[in-house]
Amino acid sequence: MTYREYWEQIYEKHEELNSIISSYWNNYSHMGTWQFWVVIFLLLFPLFLLYFTVDRKRLFELFFFGYTAHMLWAYIDIMLESYGYFVHPYFLVPALPLALNMTASALPVGFLLVYQYCTNNQKNFYLYTLILSAVFAFGFGSIEAHFGLVIFDKGMNQFYLFLIDIVIAFTSFWFTKFISRIVNNQR
Repeated sequence: MTYREYWEQIYEKHEELNSIISSYWNNYSHMGTWQFWVVIFLLLFPLFLLYFTVDRKRLFELFFFGYTAHMLWAYIDIMLESYGYFVHPYFLVPALPLALNMTASALPVGFLLVYQYCTNNQKNFYLYTLILSAVFAFGFGSIEAHFGLVIFDKGMNQFYLFLIDIVIAFTSFWFTKFISRIVNNQR
């Protein structure tokens, strides 16, 4: 197969996949389903909570941390969903990443608030992250799986979710500290 033939086939299959996902959403994940409203709640409630609890004196630092956690989780989730390890069968709209409510809101806001609490109160970020990761993975992940809001497949389970949460939160923490150090050294 030539280069052009590969890309023609890729575009064709991509269009077919988009059509199937849109059709699925119209039948099973639309605004008339309770799952859609759970997705909306998990997207909006953490942002609402953040609005009232964020330390406005440290917005850049805190939002940088949250943005880093969001981006890392979004890319990892896209990869996990692409290969069928961890799938969110109910989603906001077909054109956006399927787990947008979790990767753009619930997880980053949760870890951002832990980061804020720990740095404001001289608490151990690593310990609190382990606790929150366990709550997200074993508690929230198990509840979502029970109600069919996520599908674990190909050996993926809550323990791996726990490890991914830890790696993302720690990486976001280290990267935020690194950037903060650079910014503070330039002043």
